Amino acid sequence: MPFAYLRTIHFPDTDAAGVVFFPNYFAMCHEAYEEALAAAGLNVAEFFSAHDLVVPVAKSSADYLRPLRVGDRIRITVRPEPLTENSFAIAYELFRLNPVEKLAARLRTEHVSTSLKLRERVPLPPALAAWVRQG
Repeated sequence: MPFAYLRTIHFPDTDAAGVVFFPNYFAMCHEAYEEALAAAGLNVAEFFSAHDLVVPVAKSSADYLRPLRVGDRIRITVRPEPLTENSFAIAYELFRLNPVEKLAARLRTEHVSTSLKLRERVPLPPALAAWVRQG
C-alpha cells in the first residue's frame, strides 16, 4: 500500500500564472519521500548524512494532468519499487482534493545507491532495501 502525504499548495510553490511551477512538483514529491522514509522508521537525518553513501536521482519523468493552485489541498502517494540490488524507482501520484478529488500529476524518479569513495554503485543499505521491497 502506498504511503500518503497531505499538503497544501503555498504561494512560493507557484509561478507568475498562479499555478505550481513545474520543478516544484519534484520538490513536493521529495518532501513526501522523506516523510515516507521517516514513517517507515528510517532516521532521515542519518540517512541523508551518511558519509560514504548517496542515493541520487538518476532519471526522472513527469506527466502534468491539471494545474494546482495556491490553497489547493493535495495528497501525494509514494510507491517505491525495486529495480536492481543498487537501484529503485518511486512512483508518485498527486491528487487535488478540493473541490473534488482529481489526479493532477504523475511523477517517477529512479535512484542509484552510490559510494562517494569508490564512485560506483553499491547495494542499497538494508533499511532502505526493506522500505523499497515493502512498497
